[in-house]
This record gives sequence, C-alpha cells and structure tokens, in this order.
Amino acid sequence: MDVKSVILKKIKENGEVKVAEVVKATGFSRAYVNRFLQILRDEGQIVLLGQARKAKYVLAQKKAVSLAKQNILSIHRLLKNKNLAEDNILDDVKKDTGIFFALPENIRQIFEYAFTEILNNAIEHSSSKIIEIVVGREKDKISFSVIDRGVGIFNHIVRKRRLESELEAIQDLIKGKQTTAPKEHSGEGIFFTSKAADLLTIQSSSKKLIFNNIINDIFIKDTKKTKGTKVIFIISLNSKANLGKIFKEHSEGLFNFSKTKVVVKLYNIGTEYLSRSQARRVLSGLEKFKTIILDFKGVETVGRSFADEIFRVWQGKHPDIKINYQKANKNIDFTIKQFIR
Repeated sequence: MDVKSVILKKIKENGEVKVAEVVKATGFSRAYVNRFLQILRDEGQIVLLGQARKAKYVLAQKKAVSLAKQNILSIHRLLKNKNLAEDNILDDVKKDTGIFFALPENIRQIFEYAFTEILNNAIEHSSSKIIEIVVGREKDKISFSVIDRGVGIFNHIVRKRRLESELEAIQDLIKGKQTTAPKEHSGEGIFFTSKAADLLTIQSSSKKLIFNNIINDIFIKDTKKTKGTKVIFIISLNSKANLGKIFKEHSEGLFNFSKTKVVVKLYNIGTEYLSRSQARRVLSGLEKFKTIILDFKGVETVGRSFADEIFRVWQGKHPDIKINYQKANKNIDFTIKQFIR
C-alpha cells in the first residue's frame, strides 16, 4: 500500500488529515504512518499545524495553510524557561494559529503588549523552570493565561521590597510605579496591562487580585494556596480601548528617565517593537559607536518596555553613547519621551 498516496488523497478530499485517520485507513501503526508524514514534510508537500490531539496536516500551499490556520483558535504550550524570548513566543502563536486573523487593530496592539509584558515577567522574575501559556479566541473575546511554578509574584515582591504581607505586596502592585528590579524595569508592565484589559486576574499564593474594567473596580479574594503565579487576561473584540491613549492618560509625571553615527532602520527588521528582548537585539553590537540614530519610519507603535530598555536601561549601561531617534509618529514620540531625561 502506498501510504504517501493515501495521505495526499485524504488531504485533497478533506483539506486536511490527522494521523488517526491515516492509521484507520491503512491499518498501520501510528509510528509507521508518522514516518511517511515526515517524509512528505521533508519533501515540502505538506505542513503540520497544531500540536498533540489537535495536530493536522495540510498541503504546503499558502491558501490551504491560511484556511486551515483560521480554524485553529487556541494554543497551549509548556515552555522551558531557558533562553526564552517573549516576542519569539508571540511570533509562534501567530505562525501556528488563526487567533490574530482579522483582529481589530486596537485589540491586536493591546493583546501583543499585554502578552509580551506578562510573559516577560514570568521569564525574568518567577524562577520557574517551566512556563505554561494558553491563548484562545472566541466569537466575542480573546484571552491568554501565563502560568508559572515559581516563587509567586506576591511573595517575590514581599521579599524584594521587604514588606510585611501579601496585601502590602498587592498594594504596591496596584500603584503601578514600583519594581523589584529598578535597574532593569520601570515596573509598569502589569499596571498598563491592568488598564487595557477588560478583566485581568493575578493569582498567587493564597490571594487573587482582579482588575475588572467593565465595572471599573478592583477585587482581592482569598484562594486555595498555590505555588507560582497564574495571570489571566481577557478583552472583548468590541473593546474601544486604545493603547496609546492608555499610556498617555496614565503616564504624565510618573517617570523621568535618562536619555538614550550608525543609523538603524527599524522598518527593515519589523513593523512593531514591544518587548525588551527586541530592544536588546536592535542594540546588539552597537557598543562601539558614539552615536546611534534609530529610524522609526514605517513603524506604527512601540511598547514602553522596548523604549525603557533602550533609553533608560541600555543608555544607563553606556552613558558615553548618544542615542537619538527620527521619523517617529506622535505615539512613538510620546512613549520615548517618557524615558528621556
């Protein structure tokens, strides 16, 4: 029996095929069938979409892949917290699913900002070996969860800031102006995420902190004691929230950071810059220059983490290097100026 032909025939008939369907049609084992699926992948005839039970194969054609991805509206990953970069994980979600397909622009910007900020916190502060992410889209909303098995965000704040209790840590967190790593962060990620979400829940140790912007209130609840931190973000697809307006509304007077001839044309690399890891890659290898000019032509927006990493953190480590920028739109200009002294 020509297993490759069976696979290709089923894909052409149904638009996709799963391993179990080929096993049923041929009578061969999953391991044997997987050998032929891998051969077809290596030959560039088919591509794999999804993982585990949701894994399926489609023809390696742009239209077929696009149609198949539109029906993949959730993703669940367990990530080893070693050399993780939050923007790379975001790219994987976009590449492997249709979650971002035809997403309203304001929702996309908010979601990308929130996801990279929350995931970055888990990567850099949780001390967790494994980080779990769940991203999903429904008819009227989009959401993500970031779950770690580390020290727990409230305990972390208590220890680092020498506080007395989890409630003091929660109070500190709600202020939005504090950070346990002042040399590395401005401490705003969770604060701005909490303003952009319809609902943001942070559960750690024996407390659950809930930001409900639908009714404009904040709740603190007791929960069963758990290890690590679980953050759940939800926003309606009809939300009128605007990330630039949120930054502007809540930024005035909060910070007064330091200033950050090679020209770096950012639009040649991508169109949006949201995370610290992106900023580090942009500046990698530029320590030998005396002046750096960042060209934002064609760039729609930047995240505060990205701007903070360049104009405060990196500049603070390289005080003899001058960082200028040009061709920035009003939103980008406003964001950057929050970190220029």
